[in-house]
Amino acid sequence: MSWFESFVLGLVQGLTEFLPISSSAHLRLTAAFAGWHDPGAAFTAITQIGTEAAVLIYFRKDIVRIVSAWFRSLFDRSMRGDHDAQMGWLVIVGSIPIGVLGVTLKDQIEGPFRDLRLIATTLIVMGIVLGFADRLAARDEVGGRHRASKERKSLRELGVKDGLIFGFCQAMALIPGVSRSGATISGGLLMGYTREAAARYSFLLAIPAVLASGVFELKDAGEGHVSWGPTIFATVIAFGVGYAVIAWFMKFITTKSFMPFVVYRVLLGLALVALVAAGVLSPHAGESAG
Repeated sequence: MSWFESFVLGLVQGLTEFLPISSSAHLRLTAAFAGWHDPGAAFTAITQIGTEAAVLIYFRKDIVRIVSAWFRSLFDRSMRGDHDAQMGWLVIVGSIPIGVLGVTLKDQIEGPFRDLRLIATTLIVMGIVLGFADRLAARDEVGGRHRASKERKSLRELGVKDGLIFGFCQAMALIPGVSRSGATISGGLLMGYTREAAARYSFLLAIPAVLASGVFELKDAGEGHVSWGPTIFATVIAFGVGYAVIAWFMKFITTKSFMPFVVYRVLLGLALVALVAAGVLSPHAGESAG
């Protein structure tokens, strides 16, 4: 991998990680369209450490408060009813599905799941799911002529059951094209949470999963055509761009609809289907050389 490729892929990772459009799919597609080798699952996982570092900084006050309360609750029973302490446990509970499935499906994640036909399908299907969830949330928020607005749930109403559902939604993102934020936010909206609550828990839930995945894949970094230098460079680029994107996205979702992302996902998926069907792109473009 050249330094230019790592710069572009780091930029793509930072731009797409927090948006509900799938960063892993865009890394895969960028390489395929440019005629580069597939950067691979290890490169993707490690560059995500950069974007998660942006999450750690952006949500630093929340994280410090949650970790502190959770740790104190281990020794002080009176703290166990504290919302922040409970959030610490809920992040742990919600991380279980992706941890188990990530290890179990490792070979599929690095192989069959990177097929462009599957990516096209998940882009379209999950785009439609996100669109439905977004319309449901909008209906509750604004009501209608014969229907009053409905108050949606905050994170203070999050329990173990919903935490696990969020976790299984996050685990779906092991398939490129699903989108970690897209799946968890969709799940949260369908369960009746506000946009801001679903997005906030989605980002907090991603921290242990992404950091663990990145550390787990470190042993495979530097193998094949992807060397350590470009990987680190891409991770740094992803951090800087990712921080700017997450700040913008958290403001965007408080007043805007997810529909632009829905339209983008569906159109990209359809274009990919057409290109593969026409033979312009191979479903396994770049894989053999990767």
